[in-house]
Amino acid sequence: MGRLTVRRPVHRFSAQGHRVRPDTLAVEEPMELRVGGSALAVTMRTPGSDVELAHGFLLSEGVIGCREDVRVARYCDGVDDSGRNTYNVLDVALAAHVPPPQTGVERNFYTTSSCGVCGKAALDAVRTKTRFDPAGSPLSLSPEVLAGLPDTLRERQRVFASTGGLHAAALFDAEGALLVVREDVGRHNAVDKAIGWAVLEERVPLSSSGLLVSGRASFELVQKAAMAGIPVLAAVSAPSSLAVELAEEHGITLVGFLRGESMNVYCGAERIVGAN
Repeated sequence: MGRLTVRRPVHRFSAQGHRVRPDTLAVEEPMELRVGGSALAVTMRTPGSDVELAHGFLLSEGVIGCREDVRVARYCDGVDDSGRNTYNVLDVALAAHVPPPQTGVERNFYTTSSCGVCGKAALDAVRTKTRFDPAGSPLSLSPEVLAGLPDTLRERQRVFASTGGLHAAALFDAEGALLVVREDVGRHNAVDKAIGWAVLEERVPLSSSGLLVSGRASFELVQKAAMAGIPVLAAVSAPSSLAVELAEEHGITLVGFLRGESMNVYCGAERIVGAN
C-alpha cells in the first residue's frame, strides 16, 4: 500500500514573522480499476482500503450486489521507475454468474477527488437503479443521536488530524455507534470505501444503518446510499437541490448542516423521532 501522508517544507508567514517548517500533506494518487483485465475507471484517491474502494464503487454502479459477486481483487502492473509496485492498479475478477460491466462511453470513467461522476454521458446514466430499496427501512433516529455523530467522527479521523485535508464517511447504527470510518481526499471515495467494507462484511443491504459524511451531500453520495440500501444520509454541510430530489425519490432521509444540536432535515423526516 502507498503512503497516506507525506512531509514537505513550507514557508510559514504569520504575525510573528516568517519561518520554514515541515507540514504534513494527505497523499493523492491515481488508481486504475480494471474488471477482468479491462480498464473501467481511474480515480484520484488516498491510498489505502483500495479493495473496499473497488467493491463500493462496483456496487454503487450496479455491477455487483454482494461479496460473492467478486471472485478475486488483486494489484497488478503498476510499477515505478525502479520497478517497484505502486499499488495503483487493481484488477477485479467477477464471479462467473455476474455479467461484465458495459464498455460504452457511459461506463468509462475518469473521477477526480472532487467529483464522483465526471465523464458520465448524461444525467440519466447516473440514475442507476438500486437492487435494495431504502424506502421500506424501519430505521428511526433521535435528534440527540444525530447531533453527537460529527464529534464522534472527528475523534476517529486519524489522517485528517495530521493533515486537515481529507473527507470522511462513516456508517452508523440507530444508537449512534460508528460501524466503520474511512478517509479519502475524495468524498465519493470515502463513501465507496465505507460501503465496500460493508460488502466484504456481508452487511449489504444496509437497511439498519445510516451514512455520515464530513462535507456536503451531493447527488452522487445520495446515489451511492440508495444503491447500498441506506435509508439515512447525514451531512455536516449543505445538500444540493438534486441530492434532495434523488433522496426524496428513493425514500431516503436527508439531513444537512448537522452541527452542534441543530440540523436541517430536507426529506424523510418521519424517521426522526419527534418530527411527527
